[in-house]
Amino acid sequence: MIHPFLRLTGVSKRFGGVLALDHVDWDVMRGEVHCLVGENGCGKSTLIKIVAGVHPPDAGSGLQIGGEDVLPLSPSRAHALGIQVIFQDLSLFPNLSVAENIGIDLALSGLARPARFAEMRRIARAALARLAFDLPLDARVADLPVAERQIVAICRGLAAEAKLVFMDEPTSSLTRAEVNRLLAIVARLKAEGIAVVFVSHRLDEVVEIAERVTVMRDGRRVGTFPVAEVNERRIASLMTGLDISASIVARDMSAAPPLLAVRNLTREGEFSDVSFDVRRGEVLGLTGLLGAGRTELALSLFGMTRPDSGTIAIAGNVVHLRSNQDALRAGIAYVSEDRLNLGLNLRQSIEDNLTLAVLDRLRGALGLLSTAKRKQMAQSWIDRLSIKIPGLDRPVSTLSGGNQQRVVLAKWLATGPKVLILDSPTVGVDIKNKQGIYEVVRQLADEGVGILLISDEVGEIFATCDRVLHMRAGRIVEEAVPGGVSEDALKERIYA
Repeated sequence: MIHPFLRLTGVSKRFGGVLALDHVDWDVMRGEVHCLVGENGCGKSTLIKIVAGVHPPDAGSGLQIGGEDVLPLSPSRAHALGIQVIFQDLSLFPNLSVAENIGIDLALSGLARPARFAEMRRIARAALARLAFDLPLDARVADLPVAERQIVAICRGLAAEAKLVFMDEPTSSLTRAEVNRLLAIVARLKAEGIAVVFVSHRLDEVVEIAERVTVMRDGRRVGTFPVAEVNERRIASLMTGLDISASIVARDMSAAPPLLAVRNLTREGEFSDVSFDVRRGEVLGLTGLLGAGRTELALSLFGMTRPDSGTIAIAGNVVHLRSNQDALRAGIAYVSEDRLNLGLNLRQSIEDNLTLAVLDRLRGALGLLSTAKRKQMAQSWIDRLSIKIPGLDRPVSTLSGGNQQRVVLAKWLATGPKVLILDSPTVGVDIKNKQGIYEVVRQLADEGVGILLISDEVGEIFATCDRVLHMRAGRIVEEAVPGGVSEDALKERIYA
């Protein structure tokens, strides 16, 4: 009889009055690739932290590793038993180098021993080689883009010898080409007999890589299924309890007047000779691989960087954007792909975050900030975007990823933009909340806002956009219409 490497029996976990896990039975076999899926708040992260020894389960729970009972379990003991976790928040040291972040856990042993930088570099170089990535070892992590910081976190998790690796949303900031590299690494780990639990909201990855899929909902295990018995739509239905299906919503907006007109925009080394229009009420998609220049273009459109040549016009008037304040005054708002670092102040309240961009409009008769106006505006956006919150005064860090993204949207929508730039708006957001964000995007378009939606998920582009621009090496190389070209055909051209 083959025994699983990891077995949970009747695992429950209560935080105060909230039951996060309710009698969960679950197992992972040696050398298995097992996907764990569910909406935000379903209990996935709590389950992982119990296995990692971060949280103790409630009395009556059972947890075996390698066939032996291991409760009570501490993080150090879990590590010694071969459990490695790459958490979703990355937990990196932004002021340290790539090598220091990857090698710090193994290169520092004992309280009094100095850091062994040569060993850190050796460990980092070996981990990067396993992923077939080449990052500068001395680069500060704070200076890396989101996708490369994700790679550093993955490398740190793989640097230590492991028997079971949890990867919690490891691909949320990666392009498809980078995802393919990661999936190849997962296959290599499996061949070495290492089990991998892969947590992802990208269901195409789940059905591509998994041998079995476990679905969580409301703290319970809905079921564990051989991947051959389920597809993306079935998994989505099990996760949400809803029948979620994607449909093409593209409309012909050619008769609508341009709100944003970009002509021959160039910034040396980033993008070149870019021209396009975003029309009133149109959702224009911009896709391409990492490094294509998408985000760099968005930063110039929002006044964060200056192009070397070309023009930007809003509603027929050429604008000169020297700062983001110039862009806001011109009617352009920008939701960054890195909402945690650039879109939100996680320590501040939900109300503070919602009203931060429009404080000048919330003054009373004496020119002082009106508390009543702030609360009224914040609550109006909470209601309009159906944001689930515990209270306006609570830190925005207490919200789920989907609700945090809605807060970012609300913050910029409060400025009353003519043009809204959305850079990867659903990264790290679960299926139900993705659908909600798509609905918000379509509603804004129906109200006449011109939207530039940047994403490397072609399915997302097809589900929301009227037209699609394909960007490669800083240039627009193709325009397509969802339905006029198939999703698979566009993917092939992007990833070629």
